[in-house]
Amino acid sequence: MKTSVSLVAALLQLPLCALAQSVSTPMSPPMSTPGSPPTLNETVVTANRVPQPLSELVGDVSVIDHDTIERAGAVGVADLLKRLPGIEITRNGGPGNATSVFIRGAETRFTAVYIDGVRVDSQSTGGATWESIPLSQIDRIEVLRGPAAAVYGSDAIGGVIQLFTKRGDGAAAPYVGAGFGSYGLRRAEAGISGSAGVGGVFDYALGVTHEENRGFDIQPWNKRTVSKDGYTSPDRDGYRTDAANARLGFQITPDQRIEASVLYNDQQSRYDTSSRTLPRLPNIFPDDINYNRLRTAGISWLAKWNDIYSTRVQVTDESSVYETEPSYYSTKTQLRGYLFQNEFRFGPHLVTATLERREDGLVNAATSLTSKTLDRDRSQNAVSLGYGYVQGPHSLQLHARRDDDSEFGGKTTGSAAYGYAITPQWRATASAGTAFRVPTLYQRFSEYGLSSLKPESSRNVELGLRWTGAATSAGIVAYRNKVDDLITFDSTARGCVSAFGCYGNTAHAEYRGVTLSADHRIGDVTLRGSLDFQDPRDLGTDMLLARRSKRHASFGADWQVAGWTLGAEVQTSARRFDDAANTTVLGGYTLLNLVASTQLARDLTLLMRVDNAGDKDYTLARGYAMGGRQGYVGLKWTPR
Repeated sequence: MKTSVSLVAALLQLPLCALAQSVSTPMSPPMSTPGSPPTLNETVVTANRVPQPLSELVGDVSVIDHDTIERAGAVGVADLLKRLPGIEITRNGGPGNATSVFIRGAETRFTAVYIDGVRVDSQSTGGATWESIPLSQIDRIEVLRGPAAAVYGSDAIGGVIQLFTKRGDGAAAPYVGAGFGSYGLRRAEAGISGSAGVGGVFDYALGVTHEENRGFDIQPWNKRTVSKDGYTSPDRDGYRTDAANARLGFQITPDQRIEASVLYNDQQSRYDTSSRTLPRLPNIFPDDINYNRLRTAGISWLAKWNDIYSTRVQVTDESSVYETEPSYYSTKTQLRGYLFQNEFRFGPHLVTATLERREDGLVNAATSLTSKTLDRDRSQNAVSLGYGYVQGPHSLQLHARRDDDSEFGGKTTGSAAYGYAITPQWRATASAGTAFRVPTLYQRFSEYGLSSLKPESSRNVELGLRWTGAATSAGIVAYRNKVDDLITFDSTARGCVSAFGCYGNTAHAEYRGVTLSADHRIGDVTLRGSLDFQDPRDLGTDMLLARRSKRHASFGADWQVAGWTLGAEVQTSARRFDDAANTTVLGGYTLLNLVASTQLARDLTLLMRVDNAGDKDYTLARGYAMGGRQGYVGLKWTPR
């Protein structure tokens, strides 16, 4: 696919596109309530790590608001993200199993993920363990597409995703909810939020959720048969999760504030085990069990010293543990972060100066008599500078950052972005930036690692054009992101001592494409949609990268009528390949989801949802089934 050809084709289609995503695209406004008019004064923090109105941003940003999350039913964070432009996911079966998120086709480890400002990552697999993040405790999500290492440091090659829990405000607002669904799904939740003290100086938000599902057989094709990998268990592969969060704030003075947050999730899920070594035994084996435990904690002090100067001091900690039994495996990642951020505002000018430190630790238990327990750590110190200018039709963002890794030495990244309002309706943007990701500790020091691995690095350029009117907006973004020293698992990697292969800097990749999006309001009906043309490719082999399609789209509509909010959405994806050699095809699919909600009484809300209403049989990874038609009914009591 030639980007220039796709860009021209996309521009020709732009006037015909009357649909857009349910949450905002690059300069499009997010909708705070389904069906409500969009607002350009929405404030986001992800693009430049400081609060800014969406109308001033040059980056490609989307926002998923509280109401959209409430109407999502009982799905995972990744399921909600894949409804956005530029995002695909892959998962080994149902919720609770291994999940990856691709922004613009980039590897899942190329997305920097934060929960209330706490970095979430795995020094084993690389990238966030998406299956362990509880959507039930999330109140808002911001997504930045495109490299942001000049702001966030290592990992942000494909983009940044920030998840926020609820913040308390006003009188005490308790809630209790319960839901039931397909595959024996049961869900219960409760919480309270609000503020107390003179002027509401103390705010709080607490929440707990329990969810369990008997699940379905995620490998039905191997039922009662011998697969090439051995035997599998023809039973249901369900999950159970218990999650809780607390977010507290204290306004010391009108210009001084302390915030603290804690999130915890304990999840257990089942998956089919297999064996090559016991061919004469019956082909029913007990399931292996995944245990995922995620904990994040952070405390911040925000101070505005005068009209010009303000600061933010933050300490964060993340612990993620993954274990399996009876086939034993255990890995634990510990991340500690320290941030000192300074902001200087002079009229239309914003200058930021940041000092940051990150400490990574990994303990990987021995899994065989020949392997050893891996216990390693490392650190990164960084200084970054940013400059923003917004005046009239002009918007400018410049960033530079220097990271000093305890193992790899220094790495400098930078970015520049410019936006120009051609008319009150038309706005054009252009940006360029560099990014990198250092190898995980597992990739370097495990029995499959190479200590000589180099950081992966990228160069990105993109162009955007958007039109915004009273009831309609539409936009297009074209991008190209080239990655050098891409780390892959290779049996021929130089210096490898494992008979199974090792990680190596063996590839060069290019992620390029075009994203179209639009929304349109007709009375009480809001239409939305996005369409992605992309070409994520290994430049060495000229093959498409595994499990990523060349075309995918999302379309939807919300209609408010007679006290009901009715919604429908269509998600569609072209075929993909399950392997790097492009020999195993994963078929394309189209899914229809339906949702309806209403106030049964003043304090009682009813939610009904049907996902995959057409009962489409599809898969995101070879050998693993996704769920068929799934229904969910939930009630939530919120006294007013």
